[in-house]
Amino acid sequence: MSEIADQLVRFSGTTLTGPSIDRLSRQLGDLGDIFADKAAWAAMPKEQNVYEVASYFPVAEGTLAGLFFGITYIAAGKVGNEYFMTKGHFHQLRDRAEIYHCIEGEGMLILMDEQRNTWAERMYPGSLHYINGYTAHRTANTGNTTLVFSAVWPSDAGHDYATISTEGFSRILVEQEGQPVLIKNPLS
Repeated sequence: MSEIADQLVRFSGTTLTGPSIDRLSRQLGDLGDIFADKAAWAAMPKEQNVYEVASYFPVAEGTLAGLFFGITYIAAGKVGNEYFMTKGHFHQLRDRAEIYHCIEGEGMLILMDEQRNTWAERMYPGSLHYINGYTAHRTANTGNTTLVFSAVWPSDAGHDYATISTEGFSRILVEQEGQPVLIKNPLS
């Protein structure tokens, strides 16, 4: 190949642009199954935006040896004392890993293995996180501004949201005395 081409998809600062960017938005009303304080969730406006994802899928889903790229934006906020967070998932192909890179804001990457051991890693601008296969993951915004991070994952990994929707994580991230703390999930 002897031609030089301009790339149509670009990532600049915190923005992913191009003709083939997929955008997903999750409002509070979409996330009733992930927060432990059901009364606090019920009292909040369901149209409130919690997070958005912009993704670039250069190959078909399921392509062996392909990669996907995404940027997630999580708003600052809490339901009761539990931080706004993503739904969380295992990969359908459980052995697939993923990389997160924090761009802006402060948060926690919450991880859970198949034996339901749960732990978290602090996210801050520049932090890089390797998520092992066989590990469920979700991200919570613990700061006062939007948390922005990028992700790279195998195009054949798939997402298993159903397991987390029905079983939850074994621990949840809440604010206690102004600090994020993992506590036992009262719903599991």
